Amino acid sequence: MTRGCYIGRFQPFHNGHRSMVEAIVEDDHVDELVLGIGSADASHTRHDPFTAGERIMMLTKSLVDVDLVTYAVPIEDLDRNSVWVSHVQSMSPDFDVAYSNNPLVIQLFEEAGVEVRQSPMFNREVLEGSEVRERMIKDGNWESLVPDAVAEVVEEIDGIERIQRVSETDSNGV
Repeated sequence: MTRGCYIGRFQPFHNGHRSMVEAIVEDDHVDELVLGIGSADASHTRHDPFTAGERIMMLTKSLVDVDLVTYAVPIEDLDRNSVWVSHVQSMSPDFDVAYSNNPLVIQLFEEAGVEVRQSPMFNREVLEGSEVRERMIKDGNWESLVPDAVAEVVEEIDGIERIQRVSETDSNGV
């Protein structure tokens, strides 16, 4: 049995993330996949508006139709890169291979002796968390960039109101 690990902040889980999971299922033949919810301790900010629990809901509901056993695991930030991989491993079921396109994550896993596989980016100029969040803040069309289940979770938790509010400033413009 082969178990992979794909770490992301998933703020929110979008169609690019979904495409990555589908590529892992189709191309790499892993039997199970750990989905590491990065920055699990961060929420209620413009950069990280959703809680780890809300992101777990997004992932779980979005991947219900994927033919793969998945485990969503919150991974809190650790500001010491030299021990980050062991921190991830301590929070996760054992895994054989890590998936990432992030240069730092690749470097850290490789230094720790973990095999890392990359995949093509999927429509990266649009399918990027910062783009989805900006559209949410500006009342733009963000729903087309996320699985339907994510839009439902965002609606359930009043996520648009939250990200818009936490993105405001108390400055008087000076």
